[in-house]
Amino acid sequence: MDAPNARDHPPPARLALCPPSFPPGPVCGAWWPRSDDLAVELPGLIEEFAPEKERVARVAAPRETWSAAPRELRVRGRTVRVARLVSGCDPHTIRLFSHNFRRWDLLVVPPDTAAATAARLMAAASDPANRLTASALVAAERSRVPPPDVPTPDPGQG
Repeated sequence: MDAPNARDHPPPARLALCPPSFPPGPVCGAWWPRSDDLAVELPGLIEEFAPEKERVARVAAPRETWSAAPRELRVRGRTVRVARLVSGCDPHTIRLFSHNFRRWDLLVVPPDTAAATAARLMAAASDPANRLTASALVAAERSRVPPPDVPTPDPGQG
């Protein structure tokens, strides 16, 4: 008997979603993939997202963010179309569309992000009060002052 294919049973997605709110913010949550390979990562995201919202029919992702992506992907016996966009999409997001044309933009936490940083980004992106874009959230995290217990280099040493 053959071993099950990883794509048949993807690992659970690391996903944090906003509760329904009005008006919706620029992002409705965050996703922290384990790699930059959409063919490997999307099945887990789509399976995890569907019970929370609606079935995903299409996905749009910025071309510059992902190493490669299929045009179509089979997830649980149905086909999900995937578009890699050159423009018109925040480079730190992935856009999911349902069959009835609803859209969700998720902040994509880079796969190599430290766990504490990823947790802060996911919490901020899934906060219903958030009004920052994905890129603005990432920029704010990058400019964050390190916590007091992290030693800072002494500028006098050299």
